[in-house]
Amino acid sequence: MVAKAWRIIMKKAGESSLRQNARRYINRHFHIVFQRLVYVFLFATIQIALLVWLFLRMNALTPYFLVFCMLISSAAAVHIINKNNNPAYKIAWLIPLLVMPVFGGLLYLMFGARRIHSRLAAVTDTLRTQYAFPTTAVPTDSTAVRALSASAALQSAYISRASGCLPYTNTDTRYFSSGDAFFPALCEALRGAKRYIFMEYFIIEEGEFWDTILEILTERAAAGVEVRVMYDDFGSMLTLPLHYDKELSERGIRTHVFNPFNTVLSPRPNNRDHRKITVIDGVTAFIGGINIADEYINAYAKHGHWKDSGIRLDGGGAWGVTLQFLSVWDADTRTGTDLALYYPESDGTVRAENGIVQPYTDVPMDGEPVGETVYFQMITRAERYLYITTPYLILDHELMTALQTAAKSGVDVRIVTPHIPDKKTVFFLTRSYYKPLLDAGVKIYEYTPGFMHAKTMVADDRTAVVGSINLDYRSLYLHLENAVWMYGTTAVAEVRDDILDTIACSTRVGADVLGRMTPLKRLWLSVLRTFAPLM
Repeated sequence: MVAKAWRIIMKKAGESSLRQNARRYINRHFHIVFQRLVYVFLFATIQIALLVWLFLRMNALTPYFLVFCMLISSAAAVHIINKNNNPAYKIAWLIPLLVMPVFGGLLYLMFGARRIHSRLAAVTDTLRTQYAFPTTAVPTDSTAVRALSASAALQSAYISRASGCLPYTNTDTRYFSSGDAFFPALCEALRGAKRYIFMEYFIIEEGEFWDTILEILTERAAAGVEVRVMYDDFGSMLTLPLHYDKELSERGIRTHVFNPFNTVLSPRPNNRDHRKITVIDGVTAFIGGINIADEYINAYAKHGHWKDSGIRLDGGGAWGVTLQFLSVWDADTRTGTDLALYYPESDGTVRAENGIVQPYTDVPMDGEPVGETVYFQMITRAERYLYITTPYLILDHELMTALQTAAKSGVDVRIVTPHIPDKKTVFFLTRSYYKPLLDAGVKIYEYTPGFMHAKTMVADDRTAVVGSINLDYRSLYLHLENAVWMYGTTAVAEVRDDILDTIACSTRVGADVLGRMTPLKRLWLSVLRTFAPLM
């Protein structure tokens, strides 16, 4: 992993147009890698060595120790079977318990149990409480929702009940088909902040993108604007120095590091904050797939051209995103927020949009797979077409069957994935799902110019989703995610047109995309498919 990180650093430095910055870039990132990665792995290795030493030293107690470990494995197996989890996820953990009955249970306790951040299970309830505060959200059973479509009303009702997030009217939408277009719009909006700025990202990396944003945040904080920044520690491990939150605090920015990745073996790495949120004064919000790093705005070519997407909400829907941010911030920092201090000031503007926007969040600790279910509902309710972009296509049985059934029913189903991968093993696994989909009539394209990172879905010129939710197990079951579901907004057509434009510069793939596989390669693929839920 260190070698891979070093290759990326050297590549980025080599592509820099200013040689004098290359040495500074390499020194800074080598320092980050050494501080974070080596530090963590060193202490993890010490802990593993200590466990092995204790095992070898317990000769007299070995039989008792083995029995104890096997009892833990048996208890873990019973616990897994009875949990309300996806069957594929259960199988992926039951196999290690059967193959390694001695250490399988300990492995599950360290990396499989979801007990860290259990306090976040209350986020959904918190959102429901927050919506009791005077809000511009419309009731799920309101005339505004039901007048659009009975099917849309049902899907909106599910999102409301499952995630606690309500729909909004009076919200303008602006869709961004790339990070290149997203970046200047975000900067312009940040410069206009008058009361507060909330930012929450999986990855923040020092470079042109973040340095520009940081300068704006520092200036706004000095002008009296409240600025809060929350970033995921694991996602930013190789991109930000250790204790970077203290540096931001010195600039007047309230900073919180989500789920710090420490050196103790635990399940902490499992539940990451994969959301991308910027909120300005409760009236403007940006969400989507775009992290704050230079590859997302194509400041340099990490995996060819980086294709991403984002959306801006102006009006009532932005307040819904504000509540999403505050609910997680308050839960994870164990603080409370007086919503009256942050409620947007009404300017009496009547928005041009006539459709519905419903920003929603998915927190895995509440046991409700909101992200997957919204996708599933869109797939099963599509009548004419369904277009999807995703960086990873690692499907469970339910989504695979839904896509196959839609295609067999005559729905024009098209999926766009990357042609240049960011992770070769995951790319190989993604391609392994092609054949059963192609056999059912699904059309699959690979984005030829580079890496497809956008997470979008659009159906029948009526509904669309833009957000951070990948079509893989981690996004659907383990990570904190967010997106916006839309019905009848101008952005729906923009998402459709963007995907069609993307397909025009993509390569349509056939069932032979994996080529002739050796027995060893087939075995490796079988192993990957079995443990895909844990990747």
